Amino acid sequence: MADLAATIDELWERRTELTPDDADANAAIGEAIALLDRGEARVAELGADGEPVVHQWLKQAILLYFRQSQMQTIELGPFEFADKIPLKTDYAAAGVRVVPGASARYGSFLDRGVVMMPSYVNIGARVGANSMVDTWATVGSCAQIGANVHLSGGVGIGGVLEPPQAAPVMVGDDCLIGSRCIVAEGARVGDGAVLGAGVILTGSIPVIDAETGEELSRGVVPSWCVAVSATRPRAFPGGEFGLPCVLVIKRLAEGERHDKSALNDVLRLHGAAT
Repeated sequence: MADLAATIDELWERRTELTPDDADANAAIGEAIALLDRGEARVAELGADGEPVVHQWLKQAILLYFRQSQMQTIELGPFEFADKIPLKTDYAAAGVRVVPGASARYGSFLDRGVVMMPSYVNIGARVGANSMVDTWATVGSCAQIGANVHLSGGVGIGGVLEPPQAAPVMVGDDCLIGSRCIVAEGARVGDGAVLGAGVILTGSIPVIDAETGEELSRGVVPSWCVAVSATRPRAFPGGEFGLPCVLVIKRLAEGERHDKSALNDVLRLHGAAT
């Protein structure tokens, strides 16, 4: 894989010189995208220090794939698409359930047991085993979603391709991301975390501990907690306004999972949407 990474780096440096019919370049780029599609490589992962490690060459390969690919008409039954990137196929062999109306681009990876309701997964993204991408949820380019995760209806997981060194959104294992949440701009959600409905989490949104008032981080929800959308007062010349934040309202024991009624009780107690 190191040789392939070096080849992609070299192609990236002379990308303006490439032509769509460059067979050698296209073969190398195609090999890199196939690794992503099969789950044998991933754009990003957490390092030993808990910080994201971005494999920049794979993002470069995706950008080169877009550059080298030509528009084509794709017909699927009564549906027609015009795009550069084909859709994934062979779901049954991969052990993935895909409901009509759902689609995933080639170069994304869906592990065994994934369920896609009518939803969308973009190139470079990875969805872990037994996770559900619920109705109208979207998983953006290069986002990394763990195993046993429920992305509820209408969830928007942001994507990132450029700049190639930028960290994508990362959601850990065993998470519940509530309806209509937005997680974007390289934000991270730790293992076992629950986000109440409508939470907006970006790389610059403060995450605050409700018990202490302490700002825990910006854009990172810690593992094994329940977090909801909130505001914090800020004074401006025109008056005092509430700016968005994410509030950690409950800590969970590692491995603890809410059943639905218990989760609803926690969120109702704090006046949050369910």
